[in-house]
Amino acid sequence: MSTLRSQAGGPKPGFSPASGPVSGSRRLNVRGRPPLIVILPSLLVSLILLAPLVYLVIRASDAGVDAFDMLTRARTLHIFKNTVLLAAAVVATSIIIAVPLAWLTSRTDLPGRTFWASAAVLPLVVPSYVGAMTIVAAIGPRGLLQEILSGPFGVERLPSIYGFFGAWLALSLFSYPYVFLNVKSALSGLDPAYEEAARCLGHGPWRTFFLTTLPQLRPAILAGSLLTALYTISDFGVVTLLRYDAFTRAIYMQYRSSFDRTMAAVLSLVLVAFAMGLVLTEAKIRGRGAYHRLGAGSARKMRPLPLGNWRWPSLIYCGFVLALSIGLPMSVLIYWLIRGLSRGDRVEGLGSAAWNSISVGAITALVATVAAFPIAILVVRYRGRLARTIEQICYLGYGLPGIVIALSFVFIGARYLTPLYQTLPLMVIAYTVRFLPQALGAEKTSMLQVSPRLEEAARTLGRTSFGAIRAVTAPLTRPGIAAGATLVYLTVMKELPITLLLSPTGYKTLATVIWTSTGSGNFGEAALPALILIGLSSLPAMWMALRDRTHVARQDEH
Repeated sequence: MSTLRSQAGGPKPGFSPASGPVSGSRRLNVRGRPPLIVILPSLLVSLILLAPLVYLVIRASDAGVDAFDMLTRARTLHIFKNTVLLAAAVVATSIIIAVPLAWLTSRTDLPGRTFWASAAVLPLVVPSYVGAMTIVAAIGPRGLLQEILSGPFGVERLPSIYGFFGAWLALSLFSYPYVFLNVKSALSGLDPAYEEAARCLGHGPWRTFFLTTLPQLRPAILAGSLLTALYTISDFGVVTLLRYDAFTRAIYMQYRSSFDRTMAAVLSLVLVAFAMGLVLTEAKIRGRGAYHRLGAGSARKMRPLPLGNWRWPSLIYCGFVLALSIGLPMSVLIYWLIRGLSRGDRVEGLGSAAWNSISVGAITALVATVAAFPIAILVVRYRGRLARTIEQICYLGYGLPGIVIALSFVFIGARYLTPLYQTLPLMVIAYTVRFLPQALGAEKTSMLQVSPRLEEAARTLGRTSFGAIRAVTAPLTRPGIAAGATLVYLTVMKELPITLLLSPTGYKTLATVIWTSTGSGNFGEAALPALILIGLSSLPAMWMALRDRTHVARQDEH
């Protein structure tokens, strides 16, 4: 039996732990100084990524002693407590939902487990603010459930869903896939020999899971939990719609209600510090937690565990989770659409809004993947202090909520880049700062699988550094480039605060149309653009799922 060992330098936040055999003798980095074609673009991109943080520090320092007074106010401490409480509750709930779901679809003979595994990822395509809107419309004080109960039971009003409960429910239902994806990926890479050995020692399936499987899943659970926590504290739509006093809502209210934006910058800096604290805490807890096998052995595909009498409860559990996370929002949106059409509701400009969403998503995906490519080369091939520093700066985007980036570029555009203020290029730059880590992570993972000797061979045949990159590196990392571009495209289409604050005058996307209709209380008008947005977002998600299943099938054949 092969042994487990901890691998130094675990996965970056939001990406699955490495699985499969890892050779200890093959070095993936290239000695020597990086060429200018790699180092110059990397430095330029890192400087742009630092701009929001530099702005926040400078702007917050203008507040002087007032900044300290604001930080020690009872309301600021209350907002901080609310944000921590919400993040902790959503992370705990996501783990409770995702870990059993991943285990059932990976390790058991659950009927239709391929369907359940694919469907469990779909909540990611539902924008959180759309999910919050449907929850309010369904079980709010005057929602659809109240209408159903009013006739036979005379219920005139249900308990309020606004505040912590509503925000917790919405964010848990639509963010648990972050944990699910990481855990399922880790389960597919674990050697089943350990679990079989535990079973041979007389341990039952539950004892085997808690004593053998679960400890090996710790890095994956931590990585997914970090993404979920960062997503929660950076969310703007849910906490605003459900009136929960978290940092993003307080920052937006401060920005809108005050002519002086210094206090908004102070609150933003606190939120960034909190996010960075989460990243550092996860890294410290994880430590050397990315597990891999040693030796020449290969993992075997595990025989599914029979559920027996637990088959029906497992099916009910999977169906209940997906009914809440997918069935509820889709049913409510379809109901509101039919009801709105019967009343003659019309939403103008949906065609142009849909085109704007598609085009800005595609443009940002292209810019982000191109900007991330030289950094991926630097990080993988020329490891050193500079490469690590630039990589850490790039992942800063996970710790900068969209509203913080938007406020930063509002100031930069209005003060220093006046010709670009409220233009599409500045909005694309802000999107890139926010979502470049997604492109970088996918490209880096793909590039790690390409032998550096291929590039060395191209250079010995007379190719320049740029020529070797173009002829060898880029084609071989095409799957990672495509995956990164797809992730960026998917998330840009749903992004709300950057679009609200930086979009050109009169520029509408599906996200802003939904937000405007929801703000006026007209859910019927919001239903159609929400369904279009979910449909457009589902296409790249389905493509990624199909590609991953095809890749796994080919690996099983070999």
